[in-house]
Amino acid sequence: MGFTAFFFIGNLFFALVISCAEIVFGFAASFLVRSVLQNRAGKRNRGNDSFVLWFTGLSGAGKSTLANKLYGYLTARGFAVERLDGDTVRSIFPNTGFTRDERDNHVKRVGYIASMLEKNGVIVLSSFISPYRESRLAVRNMCRNFVEIYIATSLDECRKRDVKGLYEKVGRGEIKNFTGIDDPYEEPLNPEIVVETDGKPLQESFDHLIREIQRVTGIHITG
Repeated sequence: MGFTAFFFIGNLFFALVISCAEIVFGFAASFLVRSVLQNRAGKRNRGNDSFVLWFTGLSGAGKSTLANKLYGYLTARGFAVERLDGDTVRSIFPNTGFTRDERDNHVKRVGYIASMLEKNGVIVLSSFISPYRESRLAVRNMCRNFVEIYIATSLDECRKRDVKGLYEKVGRGEIKNFTGIDDPYEEPLNPEIVVETDGKPLQESFDHLIREIQRVTGIHITG
C-alpha cells in the first residue's frame, strides 16, 4: 500500500502516513470483531440467518431510532445482533472528515467490519447517512446478505425534528457540506425496504419495518 501510495502521490511521507492509517484501521477492525464475537460466544445465528441491515437516509430521518428499537427487539428474542452507528463509529475515529472521499472511505471501512460480523453469524444493524450510491454498492458487494433500508423522511420533516440541532447550525452557516443542503444525498434506486416516517408514529413505522424484514429475509422474527 505504501509504495502504491508513493507512486500516485509522489511523496514518501504521505505514503507512509496512509499505510500506517490503514494498518491501524485493520488492527482496530479485527479487534472490534473479535471482541463482539467473544461477547456473543454461544449465541450465533444459523447459516443464512445472519445479514446486514443497512439503514440510510438524511440526518434526522430516524435511522438510529429505528435501528436501536430493532436491536432491542431482536436481542430480546435471542438473536445475535450488533449495532454500528454513524456517531458512535466517528467517535472512535474522530479525524474522519466530511469530504466525498472521506465519507466514501468511512462507509467502506464500516462495511468491511459489518461483512466480517455477518460472516461469523451476527445480524448487523448499521445506521449511516451514507449519502452516495457508489459506496453503498461497495458495501453491498462485500456482504453475503445485504438489505438496504431507506428511511425516506423528507427534508422538511428532518428540519422540523432537528434532534441534534444540526439544521439550525447549517442555517447559521456554522456547518458546511451538510447532506441534503449543500451536499447531495443520492436516494437508493432499488432498496429492499422503504420506510416512510412523515406524519407517522414510531410504532407504526417500526411494525412496517418488522414485516418488511421478514418478507425480504424469509426469517421469522416475531413472537
